Amino acid sequence: MTGGVDTHRKPGDAPTKPSVAAYRNLVMATVGFTLTFWAWDLIAPLAGDYKDRLHLSSFQQSLLVAVPVLVGSVGRIPVGALTDRYGAKLMFPLMSALTIVPVLLLIPARDSYGLMLVVGFFLGLGGTTFAIGIPLVNSWFPPSKRGFALGVFGMGMGGVALSGYLTPRIAKHGYHLPFLVVAVALAGYAVLAVLLITDRPDRPVPTASLGSRLGQAGRLRVTWELSALYAIGFGGIVAFGVYLPTYLKTWYQLSPTDAGSKAAGFALATVVFRPIGGWLSDRVHPALVTAGALGLVALLAIVQAFDPTLYPGGTIALLCMGAGLGTASGSVFALVSQVTPQPQVGSVTGIVGAMGGLGGFVPPLVMGAIYSAKDSYSIGFMLLSDLALAGCVYAYTRMRTSRPVAEEPLSAGTSPAARGDAATGPRPLR
Repeated sequence: MTGGVDTHRKPGDAPTKPSVAAYRNLVMATVGFTLTFWAWDLIAPLAGDYKDRLHLSSFQQSLLVAVPVLVGSVGRIPVGALTDRYGAKLMFPLMSALTIVPVLLLIPARDSYGLMLVVGFFLGLGGTTFAIGIPLVNSWFPPSKRGFALGVFGMGMGGVALSGYLTPRIAKHGYHLPFLVVAVALAGYAVLAVLLITDRPDRPVPTASLGSRLGQAGRLRVTWELSALYAIGFGGIVAFGVYLPTYLKTWYQLSPTDAGSKAAGFALATVVFRPIGGWLSDRVHPALVTAGALGLVALLAIVQAFDPTLYPGGTIALLCMGAGLGTASGSVFALVSQVTPQPQVGSVTGIVGAMGGLGGFVPPLVMGAIYSAKDSYSIGFMLLSDLALAGCVYAYTRMRTSRPVAEEPLSAGTSPAARGDAATGPRPLR
C-alpha cells in the first residue's frame, strides 16, 4: 500500500477497503456540497420579503427562486465532464470560490427584480458541485460501500435545510449578514479544499474532448432512465426546498421564520433518509428501494392534495414525503454507481444531476401558476402523485433487472456502442 492506495490494483479498480484518504475526501466533499447548496438556496427563504419589497406576483416570485435551480442543474453537465478530466481537487475549490461572487452581489441587487434574476442566474454555480462530489466519492470507495458513501455525500443537500433555518434568522440582525456569512464560509472552504481534497492517484482520466465524452454519456440508455427517476426524486426535494416556504406562508399563513423552520424540517428528513436509501441499496437492489420510496411519495401526495390541517396531518404527510424523496435520491445514485463505467461517472452524473435539478425547476413555476389561477395547490400535488407512481412502476418493472457493469477504463477511442454492457443500459441479474 502507498498513501492508502493499493498499488497492485489495476487502474480504474476501486480499493477493496476504504482508506483514510477516502473518508477525508468524503468529509470534504460533503462539507463543500453543504455550503454551496446553502449559497444556491439563499433566495428561497427570503422570497416572501422580496415579494413584498418588489411587489411581485406569485409567478414572478416562483421564477425568482427557480432561476438558480435551472442554472445549477444545467451547469452540472459540463462541470461533471470537466471533473472527469481535471479532477475534484481543482474543480471543488474553483466552483466554491466562484460562487462567492453572486452571493455578495445579492446585497446591491435587492431592490431590482431584473438584477435579482441576473444574480440568481449566476448563483446557480453553487448547485453544480454535486457533479464534482459524486465522481470523487465514487472513485475512492469500493462497490460494497459505495451506496452508503454516496448517500452520506448526498446529505450535503442539507445545505437547503441550513438555508431555510438560518438565513431568515441571520437576516433579522441585518439584511447583508447572511450573504457575508456564506461568502466567508465559502472562502474558508475553498482554501481547505485545495489542501485536503485529493483525487485518487490511479483514477482513469479520459483524454477525449468534452463534447465527445458528453456525447458518449448521452448515448447510454441508462443515463436517461436514471435521469427520469432522479428528476422525480431529487427534483421533488429541490422543488419543495425552494417553494415550501412560499407554500406554507401562503396556504397555512405562517410567518416567514416559521415557514422557513418547517421547510428546514422537511429538508432534514430528506437529508437523513438519503444515506439510508444508499445503505439499503447496498443490501437490496437499488431499483426496489427506489420503487418503494416513490410509491410512498405518490400516496402521501394524494393525502396533501386534500389540504389536511398542518397539525398533525399536513406535517406528517410532508415529512414522510421528504423521507421518501430522500430515500429515492440515495438509491438512484447507488444505481448510477453500479451501471456506469468509472471514467464516465462524472459525465453521466452531470446529466443525471442536471435532470434532477431541472425536475425541481418546473414544479415551483407550476405551483405558482396553479395557485394564481385556481387559488389552490391540490392539482399540483396530484401531478406529483402521478409522476411518483410512474417512477415507482418503471423502477420496479424495468430497472430492477439491472446488474453492475465491469469497472473498466474507457479509452478515448472506445465508443459506448463497443461497450455493450453500458451502452445498452442495465442488464438482467443472473
